[in-house]
Amino acid sequence: MATIKPFRGFRPAGHCEKIACPPYDVLNSAEARKMAEGNPYSFLHVDKPEIDLPEGTDLYAPEVYAKAKENLEQFIQTGVLKQDEKPAFYLYAQTMDGRTQYGLVAAASTDEYEKGIVRKHELTRKDKEDDRTRHVHALSATTGPVFLTYPDNAAINEKTAEIAAEF
Repeated sequence: MATIKPFRGFRPAGHCEKIACPPYDVLNSAEARKMAEGNPYSFLHVDKPEIDLPEGTDLYAPEVYAKAKENLEQFIQTGVLKQDEKPAFYLYAQTMDGRTQYGLVAAASTDEYEKGIVRKHELTRKDKEDDRTRHVHALSATTGPVFLTYPDNAAINEKTAEIAAEF
């Protein structure tokens, strides 16, 4: 069984609707630039930092990752994002076509992934994996969810429903 742990997440301290953005891989740079235009709070400045660099910048250039780090640090230093005082698990909700799915946000081990305890569930492109690995290393943070599944568990389902009912 995989090990998961609570962690001290950074969350929006207001401006949630301005910070929220689609996942980095569903927009190209031009679309992201347009979506974030005039919105200094958009998390696209962290997840797709090339939007703050000259058009045509190599997406995998070191300055792209440096800009992501700079933007994330600015969000933290200016109080746009605040770190929770205590480690926690977080509930994640995603709604599409009127159906909501819930997930648990937690810290997981990359060692367990490499050992096969956490199994790969899809084929991903090496260039995209390398990009996100460089992004994580540059920021010392994971800025987007990695979806994992687990066998049906009544206790987890019950707790998820209890927490979701509060919102």
